[in-house]
Amino acid sequence: MINRRKFIQAGTVGMAAPAALPFLGKAAVNTGEKTAKHEPLKLGMAGYTFLNFDLPASIKMMQRVNVKNLSIKDFHLPLDSSPEKIKEVLGELSAAGITAYAVGVIYMKSREEVDRAFNYAKAVGVDMIVGVPNYDLIDYTEQKVKEHNIKIAIHNHGPMDKLYPSPKEAYDRISKKDKRMGLCIDIGHTQRTGLAPAEAVVQFKDRLFDLHIKDVTAANNDGQAIDVGRGVIDFPAFERALYKINYQGMCSFEYELNMKDPLPGIAESVGYFKGVMNTI
Repeated sequence: MINRRKFIQAGTVGMAAPAALPFLGKAAVNTGEKTAKHEPLKLGMAGYTFLNFDLPASIKMMQRVNVKNLSIKDFHLPLDSSPEKIKEVLGELSAAGITAYAVGVIYMKSREEVDRAFNYAKAVGVDMIVGVPNYDLIDYTEQKVKEHNIKIAIHNHGPMDKLYPSPKEAYDRISKKDKRMGLCIDIGHTQRTGLAPAEAVVQFKDRLFDLHIKDVTAANNDGQAIDVGRGVIDFPAFERALYKINYQGMCSFEYELNMKDPLPGIAESVGYFKGVMNTI
């Protein structure tokens, strides 16, 4: 059985050396493990990871770990941004080789907030909102999905979330709606509800648009965020499930353990995730 260190060893081979070496030391050595038989999963970052950093600092961290896709959070690009501000931010990302693939998480508690979210996504030029619409706004959100041809990926937030603790609560409300209404499954929060992420992926595969990647210390409400590979989530099973369903969306890391100094943990998490990917 391949242990955690070997997963990191296998993963750091594919990372930019300047990013991996300061944090992983000897782990950044090619161990000769068999290479993956699949195309790599697409990796991204959830913007909330960079809550305490401006956009240039966030970009530098993404470059260090060689992750090139970002779901933009509104503290980097406010919802009421002018066209000039949007152009400026997208230009900074593009110059760094980073693609804005979505916006969010955006909470929607009124029709006006739904309108604002879709107008924002359209102005930014992305085709997906990671969002949390109230139950009574699901039908109106569907109207906007059809009007703008922009997907909505509903995000779950764990046992204490009154709306969407697990993906099921969202799935049950959108499974018969427009096919562009789906899920952003947060695997840490999902595990805290007692549902294994590998099972959730297969169960809700027809509406799975996006993933937030993290690990947690326990499969209950007391579970806390921790570096990927150090918690209770079975990442080999999870990544096998993604290949089983031929998942084409993004696996976006949302790092919440040490948000004032996240780079070491992000690097370790990305390295571990890649290591699993390289050995299954």
